[in-house]
Amino acid sequence: MYDPTVARLTYRALLGRRRALILGALPLLLIVIAVIVRGLAGADDQTAADLLGGLALATMVPIIGVIAGTGAIGPEIDDGSVVYLLSKPIKRPTIIFTKLIVAIAVTMVFSAVPTLIAGFVLNGNGQQIAVAYTVAALVASIAYAALFLLLGTVSRHAVVFGLVYALVWEALFGSLVEGARTLSVQQWSLAVAHEVTGGDFVVSDVSLTTATVLLTAVTVLATWYAGQKLRTLTLAGEE
Repeated sequence: MYDPTVARLTYRALLGRRRALILGALPLLLIVIAVIVRGLAGADDQTAADLLGGLALATMVPIIGVIAGTGAIGPEIDDGSVVYLLSKPIKRPTIIFTKLIVAIAVTMVFSAVPTLIAGFVLNGNGQQIAVAYTVAALVASIAYAALFLLLGTVSRHAVVFGLVYALVWEALFGSLVEGARTLSVQQWSLAVAHEVTGGDFVVSDVSLTTATVLLTAVTVLATWYAGQKLRTLTLAGEE
């Protein structure tokens, strides 16, 4: 199910100079803001939770998920280079699964690691806040990568739609509108993080059971459907 060649090509595409700069911009901004806030306000648990929840989990993680998930396959479909992969004796679900693993890894590295660093800068992991939001970022990375990989497979405007979802649904509706929270990857990841840490500074409107079921369902179904959509792409010689 995992192909090293596909993985290598995907890593190369995602971590090219321009895309790597984009991926690194938000994490760097988060850490810089964390340093400034710590210098101005000192170590404060609530401030740390607010910053990590509002900037890291609600904004940075989904945006990085958009870049990594759509970038893992969308550009190849747009410029036609996906034909190179489809012409090889590699099962198309294997291509999708491999690209998903790469997208998850990239999303985790560029979101969970800076979240942990920022958390320690803000309050030294007091109340386990840094660890809690790092767990949330790790869990969210899986679902976001699957969702946006699917979006990159089905739409030529995947980045635009992904950013709308990340900035409007997750950052706005998912945080403010009660009914929308049940369908928010952010809230699902917070439910898992709360269970892991047990801290009062990390709460979710979704139960752990519901969060686990929805995270699993979204990840599996998005990956499966992306594989099915890739099957429908035909080579010129196959027609």
